[in-house]
Amino acid sequence: MADAFEDEAEQTVTIDEYIEELEAEELEADLVLGGDEGKECTYPRGYMKRQAIFSCLTCVPGGTAGVCTACSLSCHDGHEVVELWTKRKFCCDCGNSKFGGVLCKLCPDKETENSENSYNHNFRGSYCTCGRPYPDPDVKEQIEMIQCCICEDWFHENHLGLNSSDEIPRDEDGEPLYEDFICQQCAITCSFLKLYPAYILAMSKQNNAPSVSNAENVVDNGSLASSYPDKNEDKVPVAEILGNSSSSGSKPESVSTKEECVCDKGTEINVSSEDTKPCHENQELSAKCIIGVDINVSSVPLEKMEPMFLSKKWREFLCKCGTCYGFYTRNGIEYLTDKEDTIEEYEKMAKSKREEKLKQQEGAEMNFLNTLDHVQKIEILSGIADMKNEFRTFLESFDQSKPVTSEDIKGVFENLAKKKKQRLS
Repeated sequence: MADAFEDEAEQTVTIDEYIEELEAEELEADLVLGGDEGKECTYPRGYMKRQAIFSCLTCVPGGTAGVCTACSLSCHDGHEVVELWTKRKFCCDCGNSKFGGVLCKLCPDKETENSENSYNHNFRGSYCTCGRPYPDPDVKEQIEMIQCCICEDWFHENHLGLNSSDEIPRDEDGEPLYEDFICQQCAITCSFLKLYPAYILAMSKQNNAPSVSNAENVVDNGSLASSYPDKNEDKVPVAEILGNSSSSGSKPESVSTKEECVCDKGTEINVSSEDTKPCHENQELSAKCIIGVDINVSSVPLEKMEPMFLSKKWREFLCKCGTCYGFYTRNGIEYLTDKEDTIEEYEKMAKSKREEKLKQQEGAEMNFLNTLDHVQKIEILSGIADMKNEFRTFLESFDQSKPVTSEDIKGVFENLAKKKKQRLS
């Protein structure tokens, strides 16, 4: 019987462990929300490169609208809201024509629709090729999901099109060895990546695939798969070009070219040696194609539809010549060359905002203390010291085999009140 009661007993944690857990949860939330405190609607900022988006099925049951963090809290509190993590190039829909005349509380003046927004079945709470919700109420153990960096849908590990989840590139601790995942369907559009040397793809640990870091050695010893060209049209090793473009501080040589602009159909992008920044993306085009193949006309036969796992920093090695960039824009994947589109950059921005917020909080505390006179400062600091001592005494004398009750905490504060009264009397 005693063993049975021990199994049912709550797991105990120390105060330090509890605080660490809270801080970890706060950091995770900040990373997902991009440091957004949820105070202002993001609609005035237009189609943001990346932001946290939510779908309210109470207001729009069909799942054809998305709202920002602030609107999910202020306008849809208590509703059936689906958390979608992040979406690229999305503008908050809250209060537009899809909401049946109910205006946004934070930013009521909005266009009827955001025509450039993209929606998929995630907005209805369905994911993967199986269309199941997450978490799935009908299964005992939830299967981990991976997001495609192209369509941004989420897929169960056992629905990726692999023979086994062991084929997912992970290290010995189970941490991912890849930066991005491309699902089977999107891999068709991105089949041009097969024209790159093998090290752009992350492989599972049972495969001895080369990494980007030792790319030059791989090219030299000829261990690349024969289906991947290792040199461009000038017989220069692709790995050498990639290394030079990523490590050199000089700009890539520009080229005069014209490509259709994705933000204004029918407008041509003119790029010259004087101005190498086409369109609103400020995308610099380089003169030479590092793969030496026109991906607009070269087909890459796929033996079977299979997903792709891309190595760390793989986007830095994509060719940015006019021909390749034109292909990206026509297929709606030009964001792959934008560093700010990556989850890594999004989380880096979130961490920066978090650090700034913590510094502001510390500064606010110091500013508050500076507004007090000497007696008030001593009173506050004495109160803090008393509280620390009282909690320390309580924890040292408390029977750890028993749970802490509300009466115990109430007793701590009653003792603090008595000590304050004695000090002031």
